[in-house]
Amino acid sequence: MTTQSPDVSFVVAAYNASDTISATIESALAQQGVSLEVVVVDDCSSDNTRARVREFADARVRLIELESNRGPGGARNAGIAAARGRWIAVLDSDDTLHPPRTARMIERARRTGAQIVVDNVEVVSLDGNHRRMFSQRDLAKRAFLDLPAFIESNVLFRSRFNFGYMKPIYERRFLEEQSLSYVEALRIGEDYILLASALARGGRCAIEPSAGYVYNIREGSISRVLELRHVDAMIAADTALLREHVLDRRSLKAQRLRDRSLAEARAFLKLVTHLKSRSWIEAARIALRHPSALKHLAMPIAARVRRITARLASIKPAALAAAPDKPTPGKGPHISKG
Repeated sequence: MTTQSPDVSFVVAAYNASDTISATIESALAQQGVSLEVVVVDDCSSDNTRARVREFADARVRLIELESNRGPGGARNAGIAAARGRWIAVLDSDDTLHPPRTARMIERARRTGAQIVVDNVEVVSLDGNHRRMFSQRDLAKRAFLDLPAFIESNVLFRSRFNFGYMKPIYERRFLEEQSLSYVEALRIGEDYILLASALARGGRCAIEPSAGYVYNIREGSISRVLELRHVDAMIAADTALLREHVLDRRSLKAQRLRDRSLAEARAFLKLVTHLKSRSWIEAARIALRHPSALKHLAMPIAARVRRITARLASIKPAALAAAPDKPTPGKGPHISKG
């Protein structure tokens, strides 16, 4: 490894990724027109992930083994701390890249003076079909991604134009100067809060409309189960973001939409928990206070809840208010990795 800083450091947080990590590393090493290093951070895997990484007889590949599991944000923070590249590119351990991707993004940054660059995403489904996540034509009309658009696209239950799926590259100097890092308490939404914070700190985010990142949907990693604790952590992270930054009017308007969606998600998860435990009065209280949560249930369950709510509609509000309201972690809608 030369002492000169490479153009880019690929940071790969890996946990039990032995089946996919080799293809991920190979795609990073195959990047054209850039000098690079690949920093793989093993987050206490119990499979052969570390052995697969060690099979690469390439000085550009480095393995960091964490002593305790820190989650995706913590693993990425460890990788970024060890990175030497001028740019930081986060790469999931089951995804890959097209060879021209990084050079295109760095060139886009050079032309626009951006500290952050995002690009289109190619999605490979379980049956092998490929599609672009975003319309290349629509992205080409957007030279930059600003904070209001990013927040609004990350309103829960509105995933059609969710820019949170994009995998940015960051100028390492910008991250260091702004003291930006992943929130390790977040196990879901850690990518979102980092980019939102970077945009709130004045980071200029250019858009490369071509698809260079390949998002592989796989059995076992197709989704994560959203739990109440995840939503609470996301709400806390958003609260900290608002406390640390003064948002403009458009950003605040988008944030209010996101706040409502998080509250709706929280109500939905509590509703599901009460239904599973047959706590009908508690479920009715949630349904009456947050009727919008009902629409996220499967139709047969929603119909059942409506019947229960109708039967309990005659109960005085004071009686419902007197029932205990203890948050209980529960399973809810599946959301995408990353």
